[in-house]
Amino acid sequence: MATPTSTTTPRPLPDALVELVAERFRIIGEPMRIRLLDRLREGPSGVGELAEALGASQQNVSKHLSTLHRGGVVGRHKEGNRVVYTVTDPSVFALCDAVCGGLRERVAALAQIVADAPGPGTSA
Repeated sequence: MATPTSTTTPRPLPDALVELVAERFRIIGEPMRIRLLDRLREGPSGVGELAEALGASQQNVSKHLSTLHRGGVVGRHKEGNRVVYTVTDPSVFALCDAVCGGLRERVAALAQIVADAPGPGTSA
């Protein structure tokens, strides 16, 4: 497994690669798209099912799925008269898991600071 200090990615990053990485972050860096990916982690799903599960309109869900599809993150195929979406790039889950883990650590550290802070009316 590659580590952040591994030599599998050239350093410094070539400009073309930097642009591709930034584009990937733009594609998934929208709350609804993150929700869609999280739901698709459970398995393939149609637009209607996703819209119902997320409490969103089919039009909105379809728009975001189109963006994810153009970006190569999800794939789609027809089953009868419905379109079913699947995640085609599971690396997005590793990225989301890494970000979630970092946020959990940050929240825990902030909670500890708040817990250790003197309360109102007490001296430091």
